[in-house]
Order: sequence, then C-alpha cells, then structure tokens
Amino acid sequence: MAEPGTGGGEGGLLSSGSEQRCRARLAAGGRRGTAAAAAVLVPLCSVRGRPALLFTLRSRRLGGPHSGDVSFPGGRRDPGDGDSVATALRETREELGLALGPPNVWGQLRTLPDGRGQMVAPVVANLGPLEDLMLNPNPDEVEEVFTLPLAHLLREENQGYTHFRTAGRYSYTLPVFLNGPHKVWGLTAIITELTLELLAPDRYRPKTHAPRYSSAA
Repeated sequence: MAEPGTGGGEGGLLSSGSEQRCRARLAAGGRRGTAAAAAVLVPLCSVRGRPALLFTLRSRRLGGPHSGDVSFPGGRRDPGDGDSVATALRETREELGLALGPPNVWGQLRTLPDGRGQMVAPVVANLGPLEDLMLNPNPDEVEEVFTLPLAHLLREENQGYTHFRTAGRYSYTLPVFLNGPHKVWGLTAIITELTLELLAPDRYRPKTHAPRYSSAA
C-alpha cells in the first residue's frame, strides 16, 4: 500500500468536532438517501495516525476506457439498494471485502455527472484506523489500494488543473492531484476536491471551473 510522506498537524481534520461539523453541513444539503444511478464511497481513514483518503486502481480485467484508472469504491445501483448509501456500502463490500454500517457514514455530497451523463452520488464515510482493518480486494475489480494523506492533498505543489477547450475556445477547468503513486484525475479528482472543501474550507482553493460543477457540497 503506497503512501507518500507528509507532515503532522492534520489530526483535527478527522476529530469528533470536525466530524460533527461535516455531518451537519452534509445533512443541511438534504442529500442523504437521494437516489442516483450510481454511487461511490469516499473513504476517509487514518494511516499511522495521519488522516488520509483511500483510493483504488480499477482492475485492467474490467476492460473499457476506465480500466486502470484511479477511483473510489462504487458502481451502479442495484434494484435491491434502498438508496445511494446502500449502493456505496454494498459496492465497498464487494470490491474491498469491507463491511461498513450506517454509523461509518457522515453523509452524501451532491450528485455529479460522469462522462456518460450518469449521475453519481459520493457518500462520505470514515473507516477509522487502516491498521485495524482487514482489506480483501477483489482482483476482478481492484488492481491496487493506496492512500494519500490529507496533508499531501492540501499542499499546493500537489494540486494541478487541466484547462479544456471546446471548438477552439476555453470551456472549463478540472482539478488534478499529483505526486502520489498515481495521478488522481477526472470525476475522482472532482469528488476529492469536494471532500477537501468539506474538511478544510479555509485551506483548500477549488480548481474546478465549470457551470455544472460550480457549487460545492
């Protein structure tokens, strides 16, 4: 499990006070239980006492344009899923062998469209200390599991962006997170940005500039 080094002083991001604030903000958004075509879990955790985010690398066995991409655990909603939280928890169990319950869930960020226009619900949850967990990644879906410390993600030198042009004119800007074991980009980077805005609104400066992504959590 790869993890770049980082400094200390970040423990407060996952403190009980921070959790209460984030839960209240997410609840105020009124999105818990909102149905979407797909959902992902945004897995907060700690690694040797340092707050981090857990990512997966999609298995190349899956094929398609997104095999080998950095992602969060997740997938399409099943008919038996009661809501997006249920989808995210089920997919995490199937991909990582990790059984989480509602107490782990802080709330739901706003839904976002993926590249095909399918709406995806990001569900924020805290796994707790990673050392206390037994992960069993499904090799048919997950090639690698890695973490990035929140301190790493919050450093400006590890933040980038990509400008996109349409018909020869500037269209929109999306974030990229650099200098880890893998580049975080695309929808996963947008969800990472929303998570950093939630956890550290006074420290993270958003990179996204596009009408459909214009507001945070």
